[in-house]
Amino acid sequence: MSNKGVNISIMGRDFSVACPPHEQEDLLEAARYLDSNMKDIQKTGKIIGAERCAIMAALNITNDLLKLQKSTAGQDQINSRLESLQSRIDEVLKDAEAY
Repeated sequence: MSNKGVNISIMGRDFSVACPPHEQEDLLEAARYLDSNMKDIQKTGKIIGAERCAIMAALNITNDLLKLQKSTAGQDQINSRLESLQSRIDEVLKDAEAY
């Protein structure tokens, strides 16, 4: 399966980005999200220039990602513990049915 060029637009500039077909929708969504963030930053009037808007948008998005990662960091351990407890409960119930 070959990568196909996907056309995206960010801050009025068009780009063609190589992307596997199964990831095209995610790429388009990411481009829309970035474009929206950059336009919001530009609207404040405090940041001048596309490059500076891109850096500020990248910092904001990275900050959001890191916060999300921290808030879900223990989720795998919780799920593992719940599965272990469920297995123990199933064993106890199975033993109880045997009596």
